Amino acid sequence: MNAIAYDAPARDQSDDVELLSARPSRAEAEDAVRTLIKWAGDDPAREGLADTPKRVAKAFEEWFSGYDVDPEDVLARTFEEVEGYDDIVLLKNIRLESYCEHHMAPIIGKANVAYLPTDRVVGISKLARLIDGYSKRLQVQEKLTAQIANAIENALRPRGVAVMISAEHQCMSTRGVHKHDVDTVTTRFTGAFKDNPELERRFLRLIEA
Repeated sequence: MNAIAYDAPARDQSDDVELLSARPSRAEAEDAVRTLIKWAGDDPAREGLADTPKRVAKAFEEWFSGYDVDPEDVLARTFEEVEGYDDIVLLKNIRLESYCEHHMAPIIGKANVAYLPTDRVVGISKLARLIDGYSKRLQVQEKLTAQIANAIENALRPRGVAVMISAEHQCMSTRGVHKHDVDTVTTRFTGAFKDNPELERRFLRLIEA
């Protein structure tokens, strides 16, 4: 069962969550976790939970590491020696881990990213890092899809970009309606991928291959 949202509208980069000039200290973050444990009904001082605040703070550093990077900087280094290659460059089935900004529940899925180069390309690992840079934040999937596409547009000026994300939102599967095995699918097509239906179909066929 899929919920599909096509061609998410572009969002200005100013819509992105800005880092606070002064974050709370590590100790304050750990105290906040202790408060949540108490609010849940348990004792943060008991043996099994005594080190949990430290573990949660450390996990947050990894889960939300996207706030510490500028994803577009990842694409700053490009290459022009491609012997005139001008066809689709596609990375498919890139594992994506993000977090719902409404409930902080995991969003787990896959991203497929393609572009049609003009005179330069970027290292393929950089596209995966770009996805991590935006996904390891509090997110909504529509915005995440647009951010990835916009970053590739800005950095490479390609003839077109195609992005598709398919993911399960645990804010829906583990709470609320408790619906499992439901994937939300979002897409964004720009340039030739948007103007030429055959290119869009090629992108979709390559993903399914």
